[in-house]
Amino acid sequence: MVTVKDYKKRETKEGKEFYVLVLHGNVVPVKSETTGKMYFTAKSCTVSTTFDEETCQQIKGMQFPGQIVKVETEPFNYTIPETGETIQLKHRWEYQDNTLEKVSENVIEESEVY
Repeated sequence: MVTVKDYKKRETKEGKEFYVLVLHGNVVPVKSETTGKMYFTAKSCTVSTTFDEETCQQIKGMQFPGQIVKVETEPFNYTIPETGETIQLKHRWEYQDNTLEKVSENVIEESEVY
């Protein structure tokens, strides 16, 4: 299960505003590669919506089936907001729900909706 924790306003290259939902996955224990100590974490990601801000606010806290999975990507630089440190990543986190079927009608051209 994933939980809608928040939402954020984004802007397309053309200047059109839209909202994304911030999803959090289940809490999982992880062992640090550097210290060897255990800690708990939850993966998060964002998913685009067609909702207005009021709807996004109303669905905070809702849960959906699925999980947040690691997807390999071309390397890119990422700046950690809390520290300002820039690191190179080769993955992103993405919401996945294998129970949904792909929708092809009434869909914006070149988009995939699940």
